[in-house]
Amino acid sequence: MMENNIHFSSKNHEWETPLSFFAALNEKFNFTLDVCALPENAKCDKYFTPEEDGLIQRWEGVCWTNPPYGREIKKWMRKAETESRNHGATVVCLVPARTDTAWWHDIALKGDIEFIRGRLKFGNSKNSAPFPSAIVIFGKENLKEPS
Repeated sequence: MMENNIHFSSKNHEWETPLSFFAALNEKFNFTLDVCALPENAKCDKYFTPEEDGLIQRWEGVCWTNPPYGREIKKWMRKAETESRNHGATVVCLVPARTDTAWWHDIALKGDIEFIRGRLKFGNSKNSAPFPSAIVIFGKENLKEPS
């Protein structure tokens, strides 16, 4: 199980989704599943913990993910795109706007992207994140064809 914990390394209070930011998105999307959470920071009643490993679960309905921001992000973004394409899930991802990375060009650009103005303050942090963020939305109706 310890290996799964690396998938959730950014899912601590330091990188927890700001509640007011999530609430505004939830009002628009009505999320049913948080695919990458801990019990203390889950944003939906239904969520996958590190022990359940969201990367091996089927994602259904309207899914929220604030995936780990390290090297594992590519796996989470690919899973989001795949679950949307193959199972009809709508997946909304809060990610760093790393437009110079392979995962951004290979995966994120297949969804709809909304750049976030300014920098988010995650969790109880007094300071803003040292990077810009974006929302990437994968939905059956908006997916671009693989390149």
